[in-house]
Amino acid sequence: MDINIITYLACICFIFIIGRIFIVPLKKILKLIINSIFGGIVIYVINLIGANFGFHIGLNIVNSIIIGLLGLPGVVCLIIVKLLVG
Repeated sequence: MDINIITYLACICFIFIIGRIFIVPLKKILKLIINSIFGGIVIYVINLIGANFGFHIGLNIVNSIIIGLLGLPGVVCLIIVKLLVG
């Protein structure tokens, strides 16, 4: 009976360690995805409003990665770059 308890505790520790290894990267990936979706929505709204003024930011993979990594400051950076370049 002692062996069953030790095995049970070892399995719990193993599951905890494996969970810690995989949860941290998943949280970062989930944050990247949420930031990208939010940034895409913001760029879509900016394009709707900017259509009246001739302002457009493309929705592509590069912009999505920039927004995903930087979040809302990434959107501001893309707007500033567009105004400076375009």
